[in-house]
Amino acid sequence: MWIDGVFSGGGLKGFALVGACQVLESQNFRFKRVAGTSAGAILAAFIAAGYSGQEIEKMLEELDVSTLLDPRKTILPLPFMKWVNVYRHLGLYRGKSLEKWFHKKLAAKGVYTFSDLPKGSLKLVASDLTNGKMIVLPDDLDDYQINASTFSVACALRMSCGIPFFFEPVTLKTGKGESIVVDGGVLSNFPLWIFDDTNGRKTRPTIGLKLSHRREEQCPQKIDNGLNLFEALFATMKEAHDERYISRRHEKDIIFIPVEDYSATQFDLNEETKETLMEIGRNRTIEFLKTWPKYRI
Repeated sequence: MWIDGVFSGGGLKGFALVGACQVLESQNFRFKRVAGTSAGAILAAFIAAGYSGQEIEKMLEELDVSTLLDPRKTILPLPFMKWVNVYRHLGLYRGKSLEKWFHKKLAAKGVYTFSDLPKGSLKLVASDLTNGKMIVLPDDLDDYQINASTFSVACALRMSCGIPFFFEPVTLKTGKGESIVVDGGVLSNFPLWIFDDTNGRKTRPTIGLKLSHRREEQCPQKIDNGLNLFEALFATMKEAHDERYISRRHEKDIIFIPVEDYSATQFDLNEETKETLMEIGRNRTIEFLKTWPKYRI
């Protein structure tokens, strides 16, 4: 059965998305188009490039995620210097190693630019902070006077995954100047709307994979101090746009994967935790398919 897939952001919790996709593949679902934000963008890009869920799992098993962290070298090796880098370069880590890894894995499938993929098969969400707007890649590159067909998919992925203050943002050089681009989750962490036509209809069944409980199952934010306030503020910004779109009508097409107890930026995840996350994704997908109106296991 051909479907479209939309995957939410969630950093390292995205291992759960891989397990979910493996179950969908085992039930003969095939993705015609895929889209995502941050961790969901990575999965979407690999699927669009031709990787199977099993291949992605093997790829991630072989990856030491800590090698993707590339802090800038400093003259003085003092702890406070990393915060100086945040001030000067807007992030703890450069993000170059992350982009190189994306490039290597996509190149193994012959994917370098968006022209190497079927038109419209992949859409990635990023946030343009300079102009205060959401970007859908590659669709919106024309607005920046950039040739979408020659734009690097690996670079687009890095833009969508650029967690603010954690990775340095991408500076997008355009015909109109420069734009600072960061993680798409700032403006749309779960772009379930992305494949709607002008009348709000979908071309084929769309399944969304969201790394959270249903809204009514989520616990209220506890705010006792300034750090709690910042966390709640950022979480609200990420979810507000998408929650207005999601309704009872759309919820039936969403696989909710509850992984809130895990960290999005824990780059030292052990193998047991990775497998636990993937198993949560698998189990939730099996339960979803038992009641999905468009399918029965």
